[in-house]
Amino acid sequence: MIYPVLMSTDKTITNRSIGVKVGSKSQYLKRFSDLAKIGEMIFHTKDLANLWGIQNSNTLYTTLKRYVRQGLLFRIYKGFYAIKPIGEVDRLLLGIKALHGYAYVSTETILIENGIIQQTLSAVTLVGMATKHFSVGDSRYLSRKLADKFLYQSDGIVTEVNGVRKASVERAVADILYFHRHIYLDGAALVDWEKVKSLQEHVGYPLTPERYTQRI
Repeated sequence: MIYPVLMSTDKTITNRSIGVKVGSKSQYLKRFSDLAKIGEMIFHTKDLANLWGIQNSNTLYTTLKRYVRQGLLFRIYKGFYAIKPIGEVDRLLLGIKALHGYAYVSTETILIENGIIQQTLSAVTLVGMATKHFSVGDSRYLSRKLADKFLYQSDGIVTEVNGVRKASVERAVADILYFHRHIYLDGAALVDWEKVKSLQEHVGYPLTPERYTQRI
């Protein structure tokens, strides 16, 4: 990672308007080195406070304000930041991180991508710890709440290189049948129903035997 060059030779970076020191040059570089080490690009304010060991809220907000002004961090909305402009952040990752809890991409988004549902949906669909409709930038999201005993069952969920957790087709089918048992699936014949049944059993979902012999 290439660190920005400071335009000051002082040992501290100071907000002159309120007289608050926000850290030495070495501390400044260490903060961004810490961000690079964990490989994350999106953060909530509390994440940064914990990572940088800043307990004083005034110091934290002064630091963040300066870094945003210098173009080192990008404010998505209050309390939510990225190391890239929002237009350069994967919108799936953006939605997952905005929920600030365990979540993964599933149901309609996965099934539309794979031709199982043949319709359009403007919102990215997530499964997580809360039911919520929300927007971040130009993207819309729908999160469905799933009980912890099902949510943390990792069968059929893959974490991609950029940190996005996505359901397999079969896990997405199992998820959507849990929420909407009678939903119509255009591409039912494309689904490996044996895998769906196996996932339902492992996750603990109710079985849907009426689905296992479906054809287009």
